[in-house]
Amino acid sequence: MKAVLSLSVLVLATTAATAAFADAPVKVVETAKGKVLADEKGMTLYTFKNDKKDVSNCNNDCAKNWPPFMVGDNAKPSGAYSVVTRKDGKKQWAKDGMPLYLWIKDTKAGDVSGDGMKGVWNAARP
Repeated sequence: MKAVLSLSVLVLATTAATAAFADAPVKVVETAKGKVLADEKGMTLYTFKNDKKDVSNCNNDCAKNWPPFMVGDNAKPSGAYSVVTRKDGKKQWAKDGMPLYLWIKDTKAGDVSGDGMKGVWNAARP
């Protein structure tokens, strides 16, 4: 009976861990600058030093070059990942409260050409 109970607990714990991982909006990819957070296509995500916790300050022309990492319709915040409401009312992912962005000049998975840009953009780290 103990073995069955232990196995049941293990299966439940594994299922919960898998479900939590499956809900995460990002993945970790290896790049020339080490491990970074990326979207589902492997495109590097960035943070902007001029943002405040839970507030995106990259709008208009800035957002054309640094597209916000937008939240899908069925997405749910999980763990370190939250949702920020942008100035235009749209929803954007954040990690530890810091909004996440893509960089228009990254052309393939694993590119990190925006890391360090103008001293205010950094690749998001796991």
